[in-house]
Amino acid sequence: MKSDLKVKYLQFLLGKKKDSNEGFTLIELLVVVIIIGVLAAIALPNFLNQTAKAKQAEAKTTMSQVNNAQALHRNTNNDFAGDMSTLALGLPTVTANYTYNVIGGDDTAGIKATAANSAMKGYRGGNAFFKDGNSNSVIATVACEADVAGTGDPDYPDLDTTQTTLETAAACGTNFKSVK
Repeated sequence: MKSDLKVKYLQFLLGKKKDSNEGFTLIELLVVVIIIGVLAAIALPNFLNQTAKAKQAEAKTTMSQVNNAQALHRNTNNDFAGDMSTLALGLPTVTANYTYNVIGGDDTAGIKATAANSAMKGYRGGNAFFKDGNSNSVIATVACEADVAGTGDPDYPDLDTTQTTLETAAACGTNFKSVK
């Protein structure tokens, strides 16, 4: 390419100015809004599910602490505590997420966590003191999570002191599964 042609071409490119009225068209903006809407529709349910799981962790932790305290109380006092205050854990019976009810007596104890809103699952747990097949004293402990979310009363687990195995002395029952 001749040098004067190169110079003229560069002058042409440098002299070309953008139109000051350029911008996004309505169609381009509409496409962007639709894409953001689709992404939000996908992400929002996942976000809400994760917040419910975080709130449910409160119930699992409380239930575990109460079950452990009940087993310790039974070993120390030869009976289970009848309420949360007797366990002296300093845990509330009502929080923003759950309402906790504790029962206990001679050989069984139970806890239930009723969800405050329908996005969270209910929980129930308990302890049963029994004699195994070798006549050894054993405390069976169970923690159960509802299969579906809801604010229904989870009731107490199936506790049977006449059984001789851990699995049958304390069981979750129907519509609940064991949690670790």
